[in-house]
Amino acid sequence: MIDVLRSDFDVRTLCKVLDVSRAAFYRFKCKQAGQVLIANATKQTLSERVRKVFELHKCRYGARRIAAVLQGEGLEISRRAVASLMRAAGLRAIQPRSYVPRTTQSGHGKRNSPNLLIDNEGRRAGLPVEPNKVWVSDITYLPLTGGGFGYLAMWMDLYSRRIAGWQVGATMQECLVIEPLKRALMSREPQAGLIVHSDRGGQYVSNRLRELMAAWGCDQSMTRLDEVYDNAFAESFFSRMKAEMMPKGGFSSLEEARVKCFEFIEVYYNRERKHSALGYQSPAQFEANFYHNLNQ
Repeated sequence: MIDVLRSDFDVRTLCKVLDVSRAAFYRFKCKQAGQVLIANATKQTLSERVRKVFELHKCRYGARRIAAVLQGEGLEISRRAVASLMRAAGLRAIQPRSYVPRTTQSGHGKRNSPNLLIDNEGRRAGLPVEPNKVWVSDITYLPLTGGGFGYLAMWMDLYSRRIAGWQVGATMQECLVIEPLKRALMSREPQAGLIVHSDRGGQYVSNRLRELMAAWGCDQSMTRLDEVYDNAFAESFFSRMKAEMMPKGGFSSLEEARVKCFEFIEVYYNRERKHSALGYQSPAQFEANFYHNLNQ
């Protein structure tokens, strides 16, 4: 009350009327000012920590993932608080373009496989509950600054979203999908019955690919005709990868594209990038936790 009325009355008079010593009043004012300074200092520290995480992940993380990182470090902070600090600091995460499904040239005249990821009524089945049950694959273009394109094929474990195998090539020959699948099979050694799912592109109906799948006891699955969302997980990965990794104007060479893909997939995406669908764990952490719990 003294603080409110001091613009109209003398502090000495107010303190005397309210039976408060002037020393007590000024101690109160100093404490109040100190609390404001502490709050401002705390906000500054939080802002610096948010910026550090943002820059560490090269502008790829938004408020949800940054909050998850800070919470993992023991800091009690909400997504909304992080979002407020980001707005104040002018920090804006990279966002992929809206998902636009692409069509696949499937007029190769070869036999396609049924979609094993839907039930008898055409509804999408649930996600796998352990690794090495369903792998999905796709191919995308990598523009080069000198004109032309490179191509990236990948195989993703649908349980953990981990990229089990990938390859960059100058053409879209069948080896672009066969070689990374072969390496993934040899590395992860899945049991028979693994579903390998892709679109209806010509690379996925090659005899060599089907022989490799048969040798490992894999069951081939393909998207339905004109059902472009049947391979949405693979498409979504490519959309995110290009938004977060692709240099403006494209890659200077096929070798640069290969190096950048290695850095993004093996160093960052598989091991570091927190995935909202995985409880803000990286694919490697998610798989490690599965095997840890399995052995308990």
